[in-house]
Amino acid sequence: MMNTTSTHKAGFVNIVGNPNVGKSTIMNRMVGEKLSIITSKAQTTRHRIHGIVNGDDFQIVYSDTPGILTPKYKLQENMLKAARSALVDADILIYVTDVTEEPGLREDIAGKLQKSGLPVILVLNKVDLCNQEKVEQLFTEWSAVLPDAGFVPMSATEGFNLDRLFNLILEKLPENPPFYSKDLITDKSERFFAGEIIREKILLFYQQEIPYSVEIEIEEFKDTPKIIRIRTVIYVERDTQKGILIGKAGSSLKKTGTEARKEMEKFFGKKVFLELFVKVRKDWRNNDRMLKSFGYR
Repeated sequence: MMNTTSTHKAGFVNIVGNPNVGKSTIMNRMVGEKLSIITSKAQTTRHRIHGIVNGDDFQIVYSDTPGILTPKYKLQENMLKAARSALVDADILIYVTDVTEEPGLREDIAGKLQKSGLPVILVLNKVDLCNQEKVEQLFTEWSAVLPDAGFVPMSATEGFNLDRLFNLILEKLPENPPFYSKDLITDKSERFFAGEIIREKILLFYQQEIPYSVEIEIEEFKDTPKIIRIRTVIYVERDTQKGILIGKAGSSLKKTGTEARKEMEKFFGKKVFLELFVKVRKDWRNNDRMLKSFGYR
C-alpha cells in the first residue's frame, strides 16, 4: 500500500450515504480496526468517527458519518447536521449505496454530491447479494446521475474490492503533509470506544425504541497496569425503559455488561472491570443542554 512518488499525500475521506448501507463496515475494513459499531439496525452511527491509515508517503483520514435521514427529534437533527457537514469538509467523498436500495433519492443526492465540487467515489456495496447483470444495470443507472464519479462494486463483509477502493482513493488524494501523528489510528478517546461498545450491545440485545432512547456516559475510566476500571451510566427517557433495560432481577443488564466487558477486553488488550448503572433523563433526545453534555453539537 505505498505510493511510488516521492511526495507525501494526505487528505480527509468522508464516507456518506443512507442508513444501513454498510458505511461503518467499509471504514472498519479500510482502517483494519473495529472503530465504528455495526448492527443491522439503522441509525447505529451517531457521531463522526475518524479512522487514520498511514503509509510512508501517505495518510488517509477516513470519517464515518451518521446516515442521511429525516429527523424526528433534536438528536437526529444533530446527526443529520454531521452527515451534511461531511459533504463539504472533505478532500474526497465516498458515497455508499447498496444493491437493495430504492432508486428514489438518487437525483437528490447526486445534486448535493456534484454541488460539493469534490472528487466522488461511488461504492455499490453488498454485491454478494446479487448477480453480475444487476451490478451492471445499477452501474448504468448511477453513471447517468454521477457521470464523473469513480465506481467500485464491493462486498464490505466479504472484503471484495477493498484494494480497488484504496487505490482509487490514493490516486485522488491531494499532496499534503500528514494531519495527525503517524502512530494514531483514530482521533477518539478510549472512553468514547468504551461507551460505543456498550451501546452496540444494547442495539443488539434490545428491540423497538429502547436502543434509540439510550445514551452512554463513562463516569470513570481508570487504566492501571493490570486492569481498566470503568463506571458507566446508561441514560434512558422513561421509567418503563429503565425496567426493560435492567430486566428481571437485573438479568438483561448483566448480559449486556458481560458481553460489553468481553469485547472491551479484546479491544483494549487487558482485563476490564465494568460497572453499569441506569438512570432516567426524561426527553434527553430533545434537550439541547443534555445533548451538548453528551458531545453532540
